[in-house]
Amino acid sequence: MQFHVQETMSKGLKAKVEESIDVTDLFEGRSDVISKGPLHVALQVTGNEGGITVDGELTIDWELACSRCLDPVKEHTVIPFFEQFKPASESDEGENEDDEESDVIAVAGDRLDLKPFVEEALQLFMPFAPLCSDDCKGLCQTCGQNLNEHTCGCKTERIDHRLAVLKDLFKEEQ
Repeated sequence: MQFHVQETMSKGLKAKVEESIDVTDLFEGRSDVISKGPLHVALQVTGNEGGITVDGELTIDWELACSRCLDPVKEHTVIPFFEQFKPASESDEGENEDDEESDVIAVAGDRLDLKPFVEEALQLFMPFAPLCSDDCKGLCQTCGQNLNEHTCGCKTERIDHRLAVLKDLFKEEQ
């Protein structure tokens, strides 16, 4: 997924990128990602006088932990991908951030590697709080029982510790 910036721009080259990327290292050590398939990349790279445009989509099938009960949730995610690149110049160093071309990414050197941008898009579009179902009850805060499977015998009554002494006020004396 590497391109020569000047050659792609000057010749107006068009290229299709269709490949699968192993993203195992990207989510290493994350307990919320149970399993992940390869990231399927389908992009169209187009060079023109102003820069390089990359348009397409990324798809991945993965299994994530439910954010309430930790059961596995299978997700199929389709990520739209659109980026514009231009060669970096010396004038870009002091360029104002509010410029209308701020969405265009300046590329230093003559090589454009799309892999870091694709990986970043995957991480940004990862589901924030996946749920196994909309009515997931989650886990008991006291004993950890999955409340979707069984109810537990834990007390759910909550008493403000500042008012706890008042609970005995109306008890019958024996």
